[in-house]
Amino acid sequence: MSGDVTFNLSDVFGSVARALPDETFLVWRDRRMTYAELDARVSGFAHYLTSVGLGAHAERDGLAGHESGQDHLGIYLRNGNEYLEAMIGSFRARVAPFNVSYRYVEEELLYLLTDSRARALVYPSEFAPRVAAIRDRLPDLSVLIQVADDSGHELLPGAVDFESILGTPAPAEGMPTPTGDDLYVLYTGGTTGMPKGVLWRQHDIFLSSMGGRPWGSDQPLRSYDELVAKAGASPGAMSLLMIPPLMHGAAQWATFNMVTMGGRVVIPDDVERMRPEAVLRLAERERVLSIPVVGDAIARPLIDEIEKGDYDLSGLVTISNGGAPMSPTVRARILAALPHVMVMDAVGASESGAQMSTFNAAGAESAPATFTPQFDTAVVSADLDRVLNPGEGPGWLARRDLIPLGYLGDADKTARTFPTVDGVRWSVPGDRANVLDDGRIELLGRDSVTINSGGEKIFVEEVERAVAAHPAVYDVVVVGRPSERWGSEVVAVVQFADGASATDDELVEVCRTAIARYKIPKAFVRAEAIVRSPAGKADYRWAKAVATDAGAGSG
Repeated sequence: MSGDVTFNLSDVFGSVARALPDETFLVWRDRRMTYAELDARVSGFAHYLTSVGLGAHAERDGLAGHESGQDHLGIYLRNGNEYLEAMIGSFRARVAPFNVSYRYVEEELLYLLTDSRARALVYPSEFAPRVAAIRDRLPDLSVLIQVADDSGHELLPGAVDFESILGTPAPAEGMPTPTGDDLYVLYTGGTTGMPKGVLWRQHDIFLSSMGGRPWGSDQPLRSYDELVAKAGASPGAMSLLMIPPLMHGAAQWATFNMVTMGGRVVIPDDVERMRPEAVLRLAERERVLSIPVVGDAIARPLIDEIEKGDYDLSGLVTISNGGAPMSPTVRARILAALPHVMVMDAVGASESGAQMSTFNAAGAESAPATFTPQFDTAVVSADLDRVLNPGEGPGWLARRDLIPLGYLGDADKTARTFPTVDGVRWSVPGDRANVLDDGRIELLGRDSVTINSGGEKIFVEEVERAVAAHPAVYDVVVVGRPSERWGSEVVAVVQFADGASATDDELVEVCRTAIARYKIPKAFVRAEAIVRSPAGKADYRWAKAVATDAGAGSG
């Protein structure tokens, strides 16, 4: 499975950069950066980290799955070239970078940097006051790298300016040699619990999700020469409009997939909020082939603008969705407005990598939440004692072979999430699924947000799809709240489209056409806006608080 070489992500990028030095890699604002230009900046960043003593201190073969032998660097940035330079530069210095949500405020930031034992942090000047407020409570945090912006905040005492370190020469003793065993660290979103750091070998995540196994193939790349040949086959042909934040794993995976094809990544000018008109004009100008979205939170504003605007999107080939469900209503609108485009829905997780997908084309839509699994993806039984055969029904969605080592600092959770079934180690992050007679898999939903109501198990994503089918509904999150009669009752927190509304009876009626009566929400709570993560994922803790407060108020 692992091929003839172990890949590391620094050399993946560096190999392509050397082969295609003048090819455009990144387009953002007034910058068009070539592979060689970004690679040189990556090296300068790596030289600096090495010069201040950061790197690897223990090799992988002497560590347990939940342990790290490397220094950790938090990337607390919005999208931009600096994000990729800090990430790849860390890999080059054998430092393990990890994602930090740019929405985090002081206490959340304190938790994450403590849990990760971060030695270094890269952050923009706009967040300097937050960093200043907690740095004294983080004894391990010794390296602060500040990215200048127009916020007006001064460089923090002891911090260095990002641009100033990119000219750092290689240390006299030389640079460390990255390996495929070096860590790729991805923190979970924390929308249902506290964020956890997922530890991957770089070789495994590259083959699993970052282009090391070409799309649709079960055969991995076997050498850097093969990688370079693949990237050089049609350089510049592939392009991606990066709307989701790079702090989201799927966005990092998509970026490296572009690298393996010698493609380019295009970032919208405004990285604080999505401006649909500007995004679509950029897609039009750059003739991007693919636009990734994260559920309705990104897809709906785009299709709203496409339907009322005049955009030449004839170059667009795919809209890929992952990280959150896209409602059938929004998917149908996209296919009606852009009949030449394929809509791909992909399923994966921080703990599993990419697992399965489905494609929809105009006039040939597939069943909701039903996917074709990769060869290494299956459904295991509810009690984790065997792999289910086609038609055997519900269990846990699971993946084997190229999976993480564990959760940083948590041996117990590592053992629970990565159990051994029939002598094989699997990743079982917590999604319930149903294996169908034809071998396809129906995704039911994350167990942690499943509602047990009146003795029945209800999967919130199914109910969300049903409610979202009403044309007045702009966004919806479904949660359970305490109920004397049902134990827990289904509640939909609904945001209506501008100028639109619907009665509870009208919402119930649209649900009747898609789900059984016991799954229909017992209450609909109106909200001005649904709170989601910057990546578009629902904040179920927020929604549960809103639903519970509304129930108390009505009582």
